[in-house]
Amino acid sequence: MLHDLLLVAAGLVLLFVGGEGLVRGSVAIAERLGISKLLIGLVIVGFGTSTPELMVSVNAAIDGAPEIALGNVVGSNIANILLIVGVAAVIAPIMGWDRTAVREAMVATLVAFAAFALVQGAVITRIEGIAMLAVLVGYLFSSYWLERRDRKGRSFQHEAEEFEDVRLARPWLAPVLAIAGIAALVFGADMLVDGAVNIARGYGVPDAVIGLSLVAIGTSLPELATAIVAAIRRHSDVVLGNVIGSNIFNILAILGVTAVIQPIEVSARFRDIDTLIMLGASLLLLALLFATRSIGKPWGIAMLVAYALYMAVLFSNGSVA
Repeated sequence: MLHDLLLVAAGLVLLFVGGEGLVRGSVAIAERLGISKLLIGLVIVGFGTSTPELMVSVNAAIDGAPEIALGNVVGSNIANILLIVGVAAVIAPIMGWDRTAVREAMVATLVAFAAFALVQGAVITRIEGIAMLAVLVGYLFSSYWLERRDRKGRSFQHEAEEFEDVRLARPWLAPVLAIAGIAALVFGADMLVDGAVNIARGYGVPDAVIGLSLVAIGTSLPELATAIVAAIRRHSDVVLGNVIGSNIFNILAILGVTAVIQPIEVSARFRDIDTLIMLGASLLLLALLFATRSIGKPWGIAMLVAYALYMAVLFSNGSVA
């Protein structure tokens, strides 16, 4: 058991360090190549902060633990809103968002509806995975085009700027950092999945519960770190862009790629409970962006309490769900 706990701990550390290294190294390379900040924020930062989820989900699906793969995506999206936005709002009020954030929140909610529809079947097939990837490509093209036209909305550009704080002293450090980040992600994902599966099965906890909780929180660490720093600096657009963009990528890219590599079996709990909670969290964030001008400490505390209750119910009912 101690060996498995050490595997999980080491995996979480490697995922966090690897995710940060990959994003910062890739941003530095893109800047040297003259790629626009908009494209960096949209593609490199978007994909980079979701890489831990990708590595873990693919690894879990290949290792015969599809519920960890699906639970990782659904659980990460729930954590992104209730946990990460909640923490950020407690640190400092989230306010002053532009219409780009509202538009992206609408897309994220539509994507959550699509995920809910997908889990109504017994299996998420390769064809459905390919369809998700096709929608992702369309989303990237349309987002790039719309933000280039919108002089006021610069959510993706601001996300890129958030990763420019640490300047690399030597040009060769950027590719080394990116490659080392990928290596850390690969090994970290393998360790986390192996340790989590062994612990879950040793205690009789379903794979889905481990995926929705421990694995989901672990793979969301890069987003959490970015959101905390952005909240301290009062960069509300970065907090929202980071969370909303990650939720879109998690479903379209992570679930899409994983289903193409290995079709994902869907258990009843995802149809009846967890995907509904993910959808509810997405609708809550969208409603707040439409109806309020600020997401302050009361809403942050409410989100954290809701997440704590979800975790409590998840583990108390896990053995029978």
